[in-house]
Amino acid sequence: MKVELENVKPMEIEKRSFEIITEELGDTPLLPGTELIVKRCIHTSADFDYAKNLYFSENAVEKALQAIKEGACIVTDTQMAKAGINKKALARYGGEVFCFMSDEDVAAAARESGSTRASASMDKAAGLDRPLIFAIGNAPTALVRLYELIGEGRLCPKLIIGVPVGFVNVVQSKELIMETDVPCIIARGRKGGSNIAACIVNALLYMIDNRRD
Repeated sequence: MKVELENVKPMEIEKRSFEIITEELGDTPLLPGTELIVKRCIHTSADFDYAKNLYFSENAVEKALQAIKEGACIVTDTQMAKAGINKKALARYGGEVFCFMSDEDVAAAARESGSTRASASMDKAAGLDRPLIFAIGNAPTALVRLYELIGEGRLCPKLIIGVPVGFVNVVQSKELIMETDVPCIIARGRKGGSNIAACIVNALLYMIDNRRD
C-alpha cells in the first residue's frame, strides 16, 4: 500500500505541526495571552481538548513570567517532568528545577506519616527559601498537600501548574487549587501528565525568550 507523506524537512516539522494545529483550531476561542501554552500542550499530546480544558486564573501567565524573570525555581512531582524542563533556559534567570520524590528523607517522612511521597515532597519544598512555581503532572496528593500548606500559611507559590492525570481524586485536587488565591494553570478533568507539566513550563520560558528578541 502506497502512503502519501508530506515532504517536510526535519527542521521544519515543528513549524508545520503548529501550522496544522492553528488550522484545526480554526475559530476556537482562546484566552488572549495563553495561545502559545495551549498550542504547545496540543503539540505535546496531539489532544485538542486542551483548547477547552485549560484553566488560567486571572493574569496567571503574566505573573508566572514575572516570577521566572525574578529567579523563581520549579518544583515537580516526577523526575520525568524535571527531565523535560529546559533547565538551561531557566538558569538564565537564576532558577533551578527540584524534584524530591527520590530523596530518602522524603520516603521516610511518607512512611512515618502514612502519606505519599508526593505529599511529603511538598512539605520539603515548603522549606526552600526561594520563590517557587509548582509543576504537578502526576500526583493529586501533591496538589492536596499544596492546598493544605497554603491554607496553613506555610507556603505561598508564585504559580501552581496543576495537571495530574488519572482517575482517583484527580478532578477534586485540581478544583481545590482553583479555590485558592494562588495563580494557577489547571487542566480541568482527568487529562494531564508530567509531559504536559513540563510543556507548560517550557512554553512560559519560550514566551520570555521571544519577548527578549
